[in-house]
Amino acid sequence: MYRIVIDKYIPFLEGVFDTFAEIVRLPPEEITAAAVRDADILVVRTRTRCDAALLDGSRVRFIATATIGYDHIDTAYCQRNGIQWTACPGCNAQAVCDYVEEALRHCGHAMGRNFRSIGIVGAGHVGSLVARMAERKGLRVVLCDPLRSADGFVSAPMEAVAGCDVITFHTPLTHNGESAYPTYRMCDASFLSRCKKDALIINAARGGIVDEEALLKSGNPCVIDCWEGEPHINTDLLLSANTLLSSYHIAGYSAEGKRNASRMCAEAVYGWMGIAAKPVLPSLPVSRGDSEAGWLYRLTKQLQQSPSAFESLRRNYVPR
Repeated sequence: MYRIVIDKYIPFLEGVFDTFAEIVRLPPEEITAAAVRDADILVVRTRTRCDAALLDGSRVRFIATATIGYDHIDTAYCQRNGIQWTACPGCNAQAVCDYVEEALRHCGHAMGRNFRSIGIVGAGHVGSLVARMAERKGLRVVLCDPLRSADGFVSAPMEAVAGCDVITFHTPLTHNGESAYPTYRMCDASFLSRCKKDALIINAARGGIVDEEALLKSGNPCVIDCWEGEPHINTDLLLSANTLLSSYHIAGYSAEGKRNASRMCAEAVYGWMGIAAKPVLPSLPVSRGDSEAGWLYRLTKQLQQSPSAFESLRRNYVPR
Protein backbone atom coordinates (compact mmCIF):
# COMPACT_ATOMS: atom_id res chain seq x y z
CA MET A 1 0.00 0.00 0.00
CA TYR A 2 1.24 3.48 -0.85
CA ARG A 3 2.14 5.91 1.91
CA ILE A 4 1.08 9.54 1.36
CA VAL A 5 2.25 12.49 3.45
CA ILE A 6 -0.19 15.41 3.18
CA ASP A 7 0.07 18.96 4.47
CA LYS A 8 -2.71 18.96 7.07
CA TYR A 9 -3.84 22.45 6.07
CA ILE A 10 -4.86 21.39 2.56
CA PRO A 11 -8.66 21.10 2.72
CA PHE A 12 -11.16 18.85 0.91
CA LEU A 13 -8.94 15.74 0.96
CA GLU A 14 -10.52 13.98 3.92
CA GLY A 15 -11.10 10.34 2.98
CA VAL A 16 -10.08 10.84 -0.66
CA PHE A 17 -7.04 8.54 -0.54
CA ASP A 18 -7.76 6.42 2.51
CA THR A 19 -8.98 3.35 0.58
CA PHE A 20 -5.82 3.18 -1.48
CA ALA A 21 -3.04 4.37 0.80
CA GLU A 22 -1.76 4.93 4.31
CA ILE A 23 -2.24 8.62 5.07
CA VAL A 24 -0.05 10.81 7.27
CA ARG A 25 -1.25 14.39 7.79
CA LEU A 26 1.31 16.83 9.14
CA PRO A 27 1.73 20.60 9.52
CA PRO A 28 4.36 21.89 7.07
CA GLU A 29 7.01 22.39 9.75
CA GLU A 30 6.82 18.67 10.51
CA ILE A 31 7.22 17.54 6.90
CA THR A 32 10.88 16.73 7.38
CA ALA A 33 13.35 14.31 5.83
CA ALA A 34 12.60 11.82 8.60
CA ALA A 35 8.85 12.18 8.09
CA VAL A 36 8.97 11.53 4.34
CA ARG A 37 11.65 8.83 4.27
CA ASP A 38 9.08 6.05 3.90
CA ALA A 39 6.56 8.06 1.87
CA ASP A 40 5.80 7.37 -1.78
CA ILE A 41 3.77 10.51 -2.43
CA LEU A 42 3.76 14.06 -1.03
CA VAL A 43 0.84 16.49 -1.25
CA VAL A 44 2.16 19.88 -0.16
CA ARG A 45 1.91 23.67 -0.40
CA THR A 46 4.51 26.39 -0.88
CA ARG A 47 5.67 26.08 2.72
CA THR A 48 7.37 22.74 2.00
CA ARG A 49 10.66 23.03 0.13
CA CYS A 50 11.01 19.84 -1.93
CA ASP A 51 14.73 19.48 -2.56
CA ALA A 52 17.68 17.27 -1.72
CA ALA A 53 17.55 18.21 1.96
CA LEU A 54 14.03 16.81 2.20
CA LEU A 55 14.09 14.01 -0.34
CA ASP A 56 17.57 12.42 -0.33
CA GLY A 57 17.30 8.85 0.88
CA SER A 58 13.50 8.80 0.68
CA ARG A 59 11.32 6.63 -1.53
CA VAL A 60 9.22 9.60 -2.68
CA ARG A 61 8.38 9.28 -6.37
CA PHE A 62 5.50 11.72 -6.82
CA ILE A 63 4.85 15.24 -5.51
CA ALA A 64 1.60 17.17 -5.94
CA THR A 65 1.55 20.80 -4.83
CA ALA A 66 -1.86 22.37 -4.25
CA THR A 67 -0.64 25.67 -5.65
CA ILE A 68 -0.16 27.44 -8.97
CA GLY A 69 3.49 28.21 -8.20
CA TYR A 70 6.14 25.53 -7.95
CA ASP A 71 9.34 27.42 -7.16
CA HIS A 72 9.42 25.53 -3.84
CA ILE A 73 10.06 22.34 -5.83
CA ASP A 74 13.61 21.72 -7.03
CA THR A 75 12.47 20.47 -10.42
CA ALA A 76 16.01 19.74 -11.64
CA TYR A 77 16.64 17.56 -8.59
CA CYS A 78 13.35 15.75 -9.16
CA GLN A 79 14.19 15.10 -12.81
CA ARG A 80 17.63 13.74 -11.92
CA ASN A 81 16.14 11.43 -9.32
CA GLY A 82 13.10 10.13 -11.17
CA ILE A 83 10.57 12.01 -9.06
CA GLN A 84 7.48 13.19 -10.94
CA TRP A 85 5.66 16.30 -9.78
CA THR A 86 2.59 18.34 -10.64
CA ALA A 87 1.16 21.75 -9.77
CA CYS A 88 -2.35 23.21 -10.14
CA PRO A 89 -2.21 25.96 -12.78
CA GLY A 90 -5.33 28.06 -12.88
CA CYS A 91 -6.89 26.56 -9.76
CA ASN A 92 -7.37 29.89 -8.02
CA ALA A 93 -7.20 32.26 -10.97
CA GLN A 94 -10.67 33.72 -10.36
CA ALA A 95 -9.86 34.38 -6.70
CA VAL A 96 -6.72 36.35 -7.63
CA CYS A 97 -8.69 38.28 -10.25
CA ASP A 98 -11.27 39.15 -7.60
CA TYR A 99 -8.44 40.33 -5.33
CA VAL A 100 -7.12 42.67 -8.03
CA GLU A 101 -10.61 43.97 -8.70
CA GLU A 102 -11.12 44.79 -5.01
CA ALA A 103 -7.69 46.48 -4.95
CA LEU A 104 -8.63 48.64 -7.93
CA ARG A 105 -11.93 49.61 -6.32
CA HIS A 106 -10.37 50.59 -3.00
CA CYS A 107 -7.27 52.30 -4.36
CA GLY A 108 -9.17 54.28 -6.97
CA HIS A 109 -11.34 55.65 -4.19
CA ALA A 110 -8.42 56.21 -1.78
CA MET A 111 -6.35 57.99 -4.44
CA GLY A 112 -9.29 59.92 -5.89
CA ARG A 113 -8.48 58.57 -9.33
CA ASN A 114 -10.22 56.95 -12.26
CA PHE A 115 -7.62 54.54 -13.58
CA ARG A 116 -7.50 54.59 -17.37
CA SER A 117 -4.90 51.94 -18.19
CA ILE A 118 -3.52 48.74 -16.69
CA GLY A 119 -0.31 46.91 -17.53
CA ILE A 120 -0.54 43.18 -16.87
CA VAL A 121 2.70 41.22 -16.79
CA GLY A 122 1.88 37.56 -17.37
CA ALA A 123 -0.98 36.56 -19.64
CA GLY A 124 -1.69 33.09 -18.30
CA HIS A 125 -4.75 31.92 -16.36
CA VAL A 126 -4.77 34.85 -13.92
CA GLY A 127 -3.52 37.58 -16.23
CA SER A 128 -6.11 36.73 -18.87
CA LEU A 129 -8.94 36.95 -16.34
CA VAL A 130 -7.60 40.25 -15.00
CA ALA A 131 -7.45 41.59 -18.55
CA ARG A 132 -11.10 40.72 -19.21
CA MET A 133 -12.15 42.21 -15.87
CA ALA A 134 -10.25 45.43 -16.61
CA GLU A 135 -11.73 45.69 -20.10
CA ARG A 136 -15.23 45.41 -18.62
CA LYS A 137 -14.31 48.38 -16.42
CA GLY A 138 -13.27 50.37 -19.46
CA LEU A 139 -9.51 50.32 -18.81
CA ARG A 140 -7.03 50.18 -21.65
CA VAL A 141 -5.18 46.88 -21.22
CA VAL A 142 -1.49 46.36 -22.00
CA LEU A 143 -0.51 42.68 -21.83
CA CYS A 144 3.14 41.63 -21.57
CA ASP A 145 4.14 37.97 -21.77
CA PRO A 146 7.09 37.27 -24.08
CA LEU A 147 7.07 33.58 -23.15
CA ARG A 148 3.77 33.22 -25.00
CA SER A 149 5.14 34.70 -28.22
CA ALA A 150 5.81 31.20 -29.56
CA ASP A 151 2.03 30.59 -29.44
CA GLY A 152 1.33 33.59 -31.65
CA PHE A 153 0.59 35.92 -28.74
CA VAL A 154 1.70 39.50 -29.40
CA SER A 155 3.40 40.68 -26.23
CA ALA A 156 3.63 44.37 -25.42
CA PRO A 157 7.08 45.52 -24.27
CA MET A 158 7.76 46.39 -20.66
CA GLU A 159 8.19 50.01 -21.73
CA ALA A 160 4.49 50.07 -22.63
CA VAL A 161 3.60 48.50 -19.28
CA ALA A 162 5.63 51.19 -17.50
CA GLY A 163 3.40 53.90 -18.95
CA CYS A 164 0.19 52.53 -17.39
CA ASP A 165 -1.76 53.84 -14.40
CA VAL A 166 -1.82 50.39 -12.78
CA ILE A 167 0.81 47.65 -13.12
CA THR A 168 0.03 44.16 -11.85
CA PHE A 169 2.22 41.05 -11.97
CA HIS A 170 0.93 37.53 -12.61
CA THR A 171 3.98 35.42 -13.41
CA PRO A 172 5.81 32.54 -11.78
CA LEU A 173 9.05 33.32 -9.96
CA THR A 174 12.06 32.40 -12.09
CA HIS A 175 15.74 33.27 -11.86
CA ASN A 176 18.58 33.69 -14.34
CA GLY A 177 19.35 30.36 -15.96
CA GLU A 178 15.83 29.03 -15.37
CA SER A 179 14.04 31.02 -18.04
CA ALA A 180 14.76 33.16 -21.07
CA TYR A 181 12.76 35.85 -19.26
CA PRO A 182 13.56 35.60 -15.53
CA THR A 183 11.05 37.32 -13.27
CA TYR A 184 13.05 37.67 -10.06
CA ARG A 185 12.97 41.39 -9.18
CA MET A 186 11.77 42.30 -12.65
CA CYS A 187 10.08 45.25 -10.95
CA ASP A 188 13.33 46.86 -9.83
CA ALA A 189 14.66 50.40 -9.45
CA SER A 190 15.32 50.68 -13.17
CA PHE A 191 11.78 49.64 -14.11
CA LEU A 192 10.19 51.83 -11.44
CA SER A 193 12.16 54.84 -12.65
CA ARG A 194 10.35 54.50 -15.99
CA CYS A 195 6.91 54.25 -14.38
CA LYS A 196 4.60 57.12 -13.56
CA LYS A 197 5.25 58.33 -10.03
CA ASP A 198 1.63 57.66 -9.12
CA ALA A 199 1.38 54.30 -10.93
CA LEU A 200 -0.20 51.70 -8.65
CA ILE A 201 1.99 48.58 -8.34
CA ILE A 202 0.27 45.30 -7.43
CA ASN A 203 2.07 42.08 -6.55
CA ALA A 204 -0.35 39.20 -6.04
CA ALA A 205 1.91 36.70 -7.82
CA ARG A 206 5.08 35.64 -6.01
CA GLY A 207 7.34 37.27 -3.46
CA GLY A 208 10.59 38.35 -5.10
CA ILE A 209 9.09 39.54 -8.37
CA VAL A 210 9.09 43.06 -6.92
CA ASP A 211 12.26 44.52 -5.41
CA GLU A 212 10.64 45.70 -2.19
CA GLU A 213 13.38 48.13 -1.17
CA ALA A 214 13.31 49.73 -4.60
CA LEU A 215 9.52 49.98 -4.43
CA LEU A 216 9.72 51.59 -0.99
CA LYS A 217 12.24 54.16 -2.23
CA SER A 218 10.23 54.90 -5.38
CA GLY A 219 7.26 56.20 -3.42
CA ASN A 220 4.82 54.50 -5.79
CA PRO A 221 1.50 53.50 -4.25
CA CYS A 222 1.26 49.74 -4.00
CA VAL A 223 -0.74 46.67 -3.03
CA ILE A 224 1.29 43.71 -1.75
CA ASP A 225 0.00 40.20 -1.11
CA CYS A 226 3.18 38.23 -1.85
CA TRP A 227 6.35 39.14 0.02
CA GLU A 228 9.98 38.18 -0.39
CA GLY A 229 11.21 36.31 2.67
CA GLU A 230 7.78 35.23 3.94
CA PRO A 231 6.81 34.92 6.72
CA HIS A 232 9.44 37.51 7.75
CA ILE A 233 8.08 40.40 5.74
CA ASN A 234 9.36 43.90 5.05
CA THR A 235 7.66 45.88 7.79
CA ASP A 236 8.99 49.18 6.44
CA LEU A 237 7.07 48.55 3.24
CA LEU A 238 4.07 47.16 5.11
CA LEU A 239 3.73 50.28 7.27
CA SER A 240 4.60 52.79 4.56
CA ALA A 241 1.89 55.33 3.78
CA ASN A 242 2.31 54.35 0.12
CA THR A 243 1.27 50.75 0.78
CA LEU A 244 -2.45 51.25 0.36
CA LEU A 245 -3.37 47.59 0.84
CA SER A 246 -1.50 44.56 2.09
CA SER A 247 -2.27 40.97 2.96
CA TYR A 248 -0.65 37.70 3.93
CA HIS A 249 -0.39 35.77 0.64
CA ILE A 250 -4.10 34.96 0.43
CA ALA A 251 -5.05 36.54 -2.91
CA GLY A 252 -5.90 33.10 -4.23
CA TYR A 253 -7.56 31.86 -1.06
CA SER A 254 -11.15 31.26 -2.03
CA ALA A 255 -13.06 28.15 -1.03
CA GLU A 256 -13.65 27.32 -4.69
CA GLY A 257 -9.97 27.84 -5.54
CA LYS A 258 -8.84 25.59 -2.71
CA ARG A 259 -11.28 22.88 -3.73
CA ASN A 260 -10.07 23.15 -7.32
CA ALA A 261 -6.47 22.69 -6.17
CA SER A 262 -7.33 19.70 -4.00
CA ARG A 263 -9.31 18.12 -6.84
CA MET A 264 -6.43 18.60 -9.28
CA CYS A 265 -3.98 17.10 -6.78
CA ALA A 266 -6.28 14.15 -6.09
CA GLU A 267 -6.76 13.47 -9.80
CA ALA A 268 -3.00 13.60 -10.37
CA VAL A 269 -2.32 11.22 -7.48
CA TYR A 270 -5.02 8.83 -8.66
CA GLY A 271 -3.52 8.90 -12.13
CA TRP A 272 -0.02 8.22 -10.84
CA MET A 273 -1.31 5.29 -8.75
CA GLY A 274 -3.19 3.94 -11.75
CA ILE A 275 -6.65 4.32 -10.21
CA ALA A 276 -9.32 4.69 -12.88
CA ALA A 277 -12.02 6.08 -10.57
CA LYS A 278 -12.56 9.80 -10.12
CA PRO A 279 -11.83 11.18 -6.65
CA VAL A 280 -14.87 12.35 -4.70
CA LEU A 281 -14.24 15.48 -2.65
CA PRO A 282 -16.38 17.10 0.06
CA SER A 283 -18.73 19.84 -1.10
CA LEU A 284 -17.97 23.54 -0.75
CA PRO A 285 -18.97 24.94 2.65
CA VAL A 286 -22.16 26.98 2.81
CA SER A 287 -20.56 29.47 5.21
CA ARG A 288 -17.39 31.16 3.95
CA GLY A 289 -15.06 33.96 4.94
CA ASP A 290 -15.35 37.73 4.59
CA SER A 291 -16.06 38.89 1.04
CA GLU A 292 -18.12 41.99 1.74
CA ALA A 293 -16.94 45.31 0.30
CA GLY A 294 -13.85 46.50 2.18
CA TRP A 295 -12.62 42.99 3.02
CA LEU A 296 -9.11 43.68 1.74
CA TYR A 297 -8.82 46.89 3.74
CA ARG A 298 -9.80 44.93 6.87
CA LEU A 299 -7.04 42.40 6.17
CA THR A 300 -4.58 45.25 5.71
CA LYS A 301 -5.32 46.64 9.17
CA GLN A 302 -5.07 43.16 10.66
CA LEU A 303 -1.61 42.57 9.17
CA GLN A 304 -0.36 46.05 10.03
CA GLN A 305 -1.30 45.48 13.66
CA SER A 306 0.44 42.07 13.85
CA PRO A 307 3.08 41.66 11.12
CA SER A 308 4.89 38.96 13.12
CA ALA A 309 1.69 36.89 13.00
CA PHE A 310 1.89 36.62 9.19
CA GLU A 311 2.02 32.83 9.12
CA SER A 312 -0.65 32.38 11.77
CA LEU A 313 -2.97 34.83 10.02
CA ARG A 314 -2.47 33.02 6.74
CA ARG A 315 -3.01 29.61 8.27
CA ASN A 316 -6.21 30.64 10.03
CA TYR A 317 -7.67 32.70 7.19
CA VAL A 318 -11.18 31.53 6.32
CA PRO A 319 -11.38 31.36 2.49
CA ARG A 320 -13.87 33.81 1.09
